Amino acid sequence: MATETDRAPAAATDPELACPTSAVVDIVFSRWTTPVLWTLHTHGRQRFVELERRIGAITAKVLTQRLRQLERDGMVVRTYHPEVPPRVEYEITDLGRSLAPLFAHLSQWAAANLDRVELARHAYDGQAP
Repeated sequence: MATETDRAPAAATDPELACPTSAVVDIVFSRWTTPVLWTLHTHGRQRFVELERRIGAITAKVLTQRLRQLERDGMVVRTYHPEVPPRVEYEITDLGRSLAPLFAHLSQWAAANLDRVELARHAYDGQAP
């Protein structure tokens, strides 16, 4: 049976053991995941081109990769309509939608604190190396 001492080295080297939220951060807060989820949550079901247009600076390749990963993680559902031409739509799932309160809290935190972060950065950057 493992003791607390036996587990300590693993926790020091495995971020998921050291911080139980790191797996969530890896899933939700990669570079383009948040804008994709936010857009689908705000605007509902969308085709690829609509998502690409609304997000802006994302490339088609990166958007494809993000959507595939989000589909794999159960955050987005992809619906293929066998029409001519074929139509594919993406929609946030209930699991993805369950992140809305987290995003709302982060938005509130950002509104209340990003000015302070910017001031801290300027103060830090002004220091001699």
